[in-house]
Amino acid sequence: MPSQSLTDEKILHGIPVSAGVCRGKILVLGRPHDEAPPRRTLTEGQQSAELQRFQQALIRTRQQIIEVQEKARDALGTKDANIFDAHLLVLEDPSVLDEVTRLVQQDLMNVEYAYHTVAEKFARALAEVNDDYLRERAADMRDVSSRLLSNLLGRPQHIDLRHLAEPCIIISHDLTPSTTAQLDRNKVLGFATDIGSKTSHTAIMARSLRIPAVVGLENASKELATGDHVLLDGYNGAIIINPTDQTLFEYGQLERRQADKAVQLFALKDQPAITLDGVRVTLSANIERAAETGAMHESGANGVGLFRTEFLFLNRDTMPTEEEQYESYRQVAAAAKPHPVIIRTLDLGGDKFATYLDAPTESNPMLGWRAIRLCLQQPDIFRAQLRAILRASAEGNVKLMYPMISGIEELTQANDLLDGCKAELRANGTPFDEQIEVGTMIEIPSAVLIADALARRVKFFSIGTNDLIQYSLAVDRLNEKIATLYEPTHPAILRLIKLTVEAGHRNGIWTGVCGEMASDPVLVPLLLGLGVEELSVVPVMLPPVKHLIRRVKMSEAKALAEFALGCDSGAEILARAQTLARQCAPDLFDSKAP
Repeated sequence: MPSQSLTDEKILHGIPVSAGVCRGKILVLGRPHDEAPPRRTLTEGQQSAELQRFQQALIRTRQQIIEVQEKARDALGTKDANIFDAHLLVLEDPSVLDEVTRLVQQDLMNVEYAYHTVAEKFARALAEVNDDYLRERAADMRDVSSRLLSNLLGRPQHIDLRHLAEPCIIISHDLTPSTTAQLDRNKVLGFATDIGSKTSHTAIMARSLRIPAVVGLENASKELATGDHVLLDGYNGAIIINPTDQTLFEYGQLERRQADKAVQLFALKDQPAITLDGVRVTLSANIERAAETGAMHESGANGVGLFRTEFLFLNRDTMPTEEEQYESYRQVAAAAKPHPVIIRTLDLGGDKFATYLDAPTESNPMLGWRAIRLCLQQPDIFRAQLRAILRASAEGNVKLMYPMISGIEELTQANDLLDGCKAELRANGTPFDEQIEVGTMIEIPSAVLIADALARRVKFFSIGTNDLIQYSLAVDRLNEKIATLYEPTHPAILRLIKLTVEAGHRNGIWTGVCGEMASDPVLVPLLLGLGVEELSVVPVMLPPVKHLIRRVKMSEAKALAEFALGCDSGAEILARAQTLARQCAPDLFDSKAP
């Protein structure tokens, strides 16, 4: 609800989902096509032609989703563009298609009306589930159905915000992921919606685009009018209508501080990540495509700590060839020189699957046929990737890493396949790095408990904190209903990290972190205090992480870790970590509302 002072200034409160402040004129968007298409009754014999129209619309819609995904990949990176994999699955859901076909064939219903009926039934069912995450997926269903119906009805596609005449702030009841992915950052200053949550795909993409955004405003699209002037506060989740001069001044000060901070952080690009008491930390970048090596250099990273290879396998009809893979890996290695590149082998499965693989239907895919398990059962696919990585290692700076290792047997099988590939290349006279270092990710509790045995067989560990937390605490981090249980500072997680580091030290290998904890400045001193020697970070967060490292003493980090390992409360540990981070680098956290 809006709050109003004695002036005309009014504040609408919502949920902050993407940091930043912007002000300007607003553009209020109408709701997308919500009305049901007209129903027609087919005559006998018309069903075949009607279903043929449906097939053509499905093909066209699939092409459009893939085009949007490619544009999103260029703007956002592969991780966020993979959101549209869910849209493709919705489009091709056999239960939906079968029901539509039945209505056309048996009830003689025109396909537009049939599809709208079925899609709305599924969307309503999702929206009524007592689970915030599943309710958000209803928005994906409606996004896809709106696009398909537009193709069937020959009406204009989704709102086109790519050709706005002047910069503005978008106000809407909702924004679909398809629309958000195509926002022109030069013209869309920010956006706010009546509905949504921090876990919605639209919110995730806003953060990647770095567009200030607020959701959950309830009635903003009805209370505001196109042309109104507002200030959007993406730090604290507010829309300020008719801001007073004092409010504008105070937010102007905040913006200037943020701009100055950005300049200061950029100036650190070529500076080493060294604590105040002289301990050097390796800072690397997480990337997903060869084209992202530019962002790696701009952020001042010391190489690539995690190159995700899945993007080469997704959103295509055939398997990438060994040559395609080799060229991609070689490009990254060449661009990163003289710094190292750690290439993670295929981590398909779970929430990422290639349509051309004969994947089983799984009730819990995150615990199923994914990552190293898939690779070991598909040795031809795995060998082609291993050969491509080995060939790229001729550049001299490539390391290889296996994901989701849970036991010695998996590591042994993977290394046996790798040795076989080396033998093939030697026999063919193909150059590769005979001394290529092989490491493993630590992301399953069982791997921590046998870390000493693993450490005797590899050259480094990289802790994937996202999955380690998920598997250890039995919590889906994207499920808003249990989001509070996803706790990086849970005492069990910190002890698992400490056990991994100690096993590495005992066996003479280094341990890094490539999960989201490494990209959170608040948690960086805690990780350093636990003994982590390398942090692999999303490029945009590397400057603030480096800034904090240069402002903290390792003695302070170790004291924080000692407290954490003796504490029973994750909340208390987080509070102590926040206090230290704010003491060391208060300018990183100056974003509160005036």
